[in-house]
Amino acid sequence: MIKAFICGSSGTTLTPEETTFFQEENPWGLILFRRNCNAPVQVAGLVASFREAVGRSDAPVLIDQEGGRVQRLRPPNWPSYPPAGTFGTLYDKDRQYGTRAAWLGARLIAHDLLKLGITVDCLPLLDLWLAETVDAIGDRAYSNDPETVAALGRAACEGLMAGGVLPVVKHLPGHGRALVDSHLELPRISASRQELSQADFLPFKALADMPLAMTAHLLYTEIEPEHPATQSRTIIRDIIRDEIGFEGCLMSDDISMKALGGDMRERAALSFAAGCDLVLHCNGDMAEMKAVAKAAPVLQGKSRQRCEEALARRKQPEADFDPLAAREEFEALLSDVPERVVG
Repeated sequence: MIKAFICGSSGTTLTPEETTFFQEENPWGLILFRRNCNAPVQVAGLVASFREAVGRSDAPVLIDQEGGRVQRLRPPNWPSYPPAGTFGTLYDKDRQYGTRAAWLGARLIAHDLLKLGITVDCLPLLDLWLAETVDAIGDRAYSNDPETVAALGRAACEGLMAGGVLPVVKHLPGHGRALVDSHLELPRISASRQELSQADFLPFKALADMPLAMTAHLLYTEIEPEHPATQSRTIIRDIIRDEIGFEGCLMSDDISMKALGGDMRERAALSFAAGCDLVLHCNGDMAEMKAVAKAAPVLQGKSRQRCEEALARRKQPEADFDPLAAREEFEALLSDVPERVVG
């Protein structure tokens, strides 16, 4: 029986305790971080070890491989990619070139990931890049224009899926107005629902057909003053599911982030009660992972259906893709793009 959570691991290989935990608890997926990624053969071995432990050859393995500051796979063993804001700058100059570059970047990332067995990338961010946007988001976002964000976000999603990797759009319903880092404290958003509907929600509405999405640990005080979005039934039901129209598999952002209060079991339970299909826990701490596992239900009903439908969207990449030619084109498109300054 698969349980409705995603967790991390502590190092470059599974410990005996981790192997036993995965065998007994059978989490839906594993997420990798820099601490897990030293070399291609090692990462591929870690991925295979997880799948062997849970007994599912297609068990999802996730990573945050965005580009810029957020790249778990880094040189010299893997290529480097620019932050999303670079594609926004190019798109402002030439929409065709910007869209093509975003597609190529994601297609090349998918090529890198699939060789390791990684099948899900937590990309793209559809958060707006505003003057007040906290640096934790910053140039990870494409633009301050919702239409630009939607266009480039879709190009990235399509590039990943063309390469056999599923995208995760994030952070619903929009992280761009956060003034503090949700890794460290809970951001409070005072904008009205009308303001958010006319800007922040728009890229997510445009990509509501994507298979996977991730929530934001933000408190929208004018909509739901009691609970952050991840733990708010109002936000998930009325905003994410109804207004935005996202019907796919919804996972929480990392519940070990300090924006959330309570112990890990409480955090997980509140997220499930609010309507998250999956809870994400990233830091690899075994005691915390066990607490999350206790709160996590067996994946069933509508949540199971959403997860199965999401995984069914993953297709094998086209056989004629030429990574060398694609990288040459990609680098040529980005050869003269200045760093963006917003605000």
